[in-house]
Amino acid sequence: MKNLTFLISLLAVLFFGISVKGQKISDGQTIEVNGMSVTFNILNKESVEAGGKPYDRYKVSASVKNTSDKAYNIRLASYPQIVTNTGLVELDCINATGAKLTSKKIELKMKAQMINVTYSAYDKSGKFATSTIPVIGSYYFDQGDTISDNAIFIVPQGEKPDVSVRSLR
Repeated sequence: MKNLTFLISLLAVLFFGISVKGQKISDGQTIEVNGMSVTFNILNKESVEAGGKPYDRYKVSASVKNTSDKAYNIRLASYPQIVTNTGLVELDCINATGAKLTSKKIELKMKAQMINVTYSAYDKSGKFATSTIPVIGSYYFDQGDTISDNAIFIVPQGEKPDVSVRSLR
């Protein structure tokens, strides 16, 4: 019984470690992750110096396309709500230094659906006024949608970005 418990615990730790680490992705490659196609591209490379050391500066682009047969939605309630789990996939550059306030990862998030809300209230002068403000009503990622983002990675000179992808959904 003791050996069985140990074996199950070991397998759980190994499975968790593999799922957290993610899959490697390289320049121009597309990977399928949980019904989403993730593409990574290097747009530009230049050499820079930070703290007296030479580095390579890469401008990169990442995109995710929903190729599954389901849509992702987060509908908000009628009271103030803070939503932090809108991420779809995360691309983590393992060898990025983060020097000069650059990125170490790209998180691709769901789109926000903006709704115009009209309200009436008294203004500072005491007059009854009607105003319209945009608010976020929901977050979504429909079938066939594509979301893209760019980032700058600084890596040690002579190295290419070592990027892994993991699903946040």
